[in-house]
Parts: sequence; structure tokens; C-alpha cells
Amino acid sequence: MKILYLEDDITLGSTIGEFLSDEGFEVVLVYNGIQALERLYKENFDLLLLDVKVPKMSGFELLKALREAHIATPTIFTTSLNGIDDLAKGYTLGADDYLKKPFELEELLFRIKALLKREYRLDNDTIEIDNATHYNTNTKELHCGIYRYTLNPKEDKLLRLLLQHQGACVSFDTIFEQVWSFSETHSHESLRTYIKKLRQYLGKQRIESIKKEGYRLV
Repeated sequence: MKILYLEDDITLGSTIGEFLSDEGFEVVLVYNGIQALERLYKENFDLLLLDVKVPKMSGFELLKALREAHIATPTIFTTSLNGIDDLAKGYTLGADDYLKKPFELEELLFRIKALLKREYRLDNDTIEIDNATHYNTNTKELHCGIYRYTLNPKEDKLLRLLLQHQGACVSFDTIFEQVWSFSETHSHESLRTYIKKLRQYLGKQRIESIKKEGYRLV
């Protein structure tokens, strides 16, 4: 598991980084928010460990930018800020946990393991599309690597239908019958709009157009 650790205290960062490395994690240590943002746009991480009061871009500002970019990597804040307003702000921005300094290394390890176990566990509501992509039919959340998208009702029905027949062509007639209700007006143009959105999420190559027949999820 790969962790991005944002901490401007060099001594503390090195200590915790070495501890987590000894526990089997790959740790990338950065010292300001801009460095963190640049690494996150270039690399995939399984977890973010963020201090709040860091130079150039705070941990709060960083997480806000990431969530707005649909980067849903699990995140733990580590900070000396202990007011209820700070705690509320962290969770509101999308943090998964909040650890107040000073803390024991073992407590940090327990929280990291618990969060990773909770975040990456697949359950009965989850369809695994490939190793990096899965869809939760209950929450309607599509996880594509570090990105997470919530599908609207039409996108949900269309993706489920394609998944049910993965590898085979699903005809236009079948799609119109199962994705649109009897009272709704459908068209090839509206279908192409939903296919385009799913391709944006999954990758263009994942949904093939079969000329004059339909679409196939590969």
C-alpha cells in the first residue's frame, strides 16, 4: 500500500515515515501542499496522511481541491488543531479520520489499517469490473482507481445492463426497453450521451460501438 504523507516538520515526518516503511508501507513524504498536489496528479496513492498547517497550501485546501477533482483517496488528518470547528471542517471537506497531535505511532497504525480495510473491502453489493474498477450497486458509486463517481439513474441502469452481458453486444432495442420506461421518450442521440459519460469514467476503449447493432462492454 502506498501512502502520501504531508508533514512540514522534517524530524517528525522522517520518524513516522520510517515507522510506516518498517510496517510494510511505501511512503512518499512531502513538506508543503503544492508538492503534495503535484505528486497526486502524477501518481496513485492508497491513502493520504495530511498535516493541516503546512506551507503554500494547507491540508484543508489540498483536500478540498482533490475532492472537487473527484479524487476520493482515503484521508487521515494529523494536526495539533483540536477545536470542534476544525474537526467539523476536516470531516466536511471529506476526511475519513482525524488524529490529534501528539499521538502514539501504534494508534496511527491501527487507524490506517482500519481505514484501508474498510475502504477497499468488496461486499455483496459490489461488482468488480477489473482490479482497479468496481461498482457498488447500492450506493451507485463507480470506483475507477483513485476516482469515484456517483451515477445518475440512467447511467446506473445502462452500466448494470452492460455488465450483465459483458463481452457480448447489447442491442439498441434491449437498451431502450430496459433503461427507459414505457412513458419516456428515447433516442439514439440521448443514448450516445449516456454512453459518452460512461466512457469518460471507464475509459473510451471499455465500451465498443457495434455498428447498427448496439454496444459492448469489454
